[in-house]
Amino acid sequence: MTHNGEDTAPLRRPEVTELRLASDGTGLEFSSAPEPAQLPHDRSQAILEAAKEIGSLLKRAGHPFALAGSVAVYAHGGSRYLQHDADFAILPDDAEAVAATLSEAGLPVRTPPEDWLLKTTCHGQNIDIIFALAHQPVTRDMLDRAHVLPVDSVLMPVLSPTDLIRSLISAFSEHYCDFGSVLPVARAVREKVDWDEVRTTCGGQPMPAAFLFLLERLNVIDAREGQP
Repeated sequence: MTHNGEDTAPLRRPEVTELRLASDGTGLEFSSAPEPAQLPHDRSQAILEAAKEIGSLLKRAGHPFALAGSVAVYAHGGSRYLQHDADFAILPDDAEAVAATLSEAGLPVRTPPEDWLLKTTCHGQNIDIIFALAHQPVTRDMLDRAHVLPVDSVLMPVLSPTDLIRSLISAFSEHYCDFGSVLPVARAVREKVDWDEVRTTCGGQPMPAAFLFLLERLNVIDAREGQP
């Protein structure tokens, strides 16, 4: 997910990648396999192909998850213009099991300095496996609220529009406040979002409140009753 600034270059077939998630402090080592030689010429299609591959792997293994980020926006009817990565939300306790599933499928897995996600690559595209959104752990309730939607013909759970918007604007702070990247997302899914719920859960913070005010002034959402 790009709002945390963790975009990295695609990984290239390391012989062994290391994952330090074991509860006893020991490292788990996973071997990686070659990436497919043929990649779609269209970057957005390459990201969709990667998302479909990862989603199918997680479904077959029975891991609870939900698609997040820009591909989730696309699944809810937003823009197909995808230029970064694909994101999947999983439960924190499932991180090791998911890492093992990806490794068994021949995908490299690594742990970045951020302690709230894993990273892999598929079809030459970066994939973030996230177990905390906007500094809050992914919960079973959040995954249960996900909508099962087709993602370029593959059905998979996708974060609900309300959870998706909430995760994006809750990440705003004095150090990161890119309203421009989230504004088109809000426009795309505005009719599907419970904005009262968004206001209640994150509208008390200065930056999310400022973004909600901007949406009101731009007539993307209605102002709260009793406000001008």
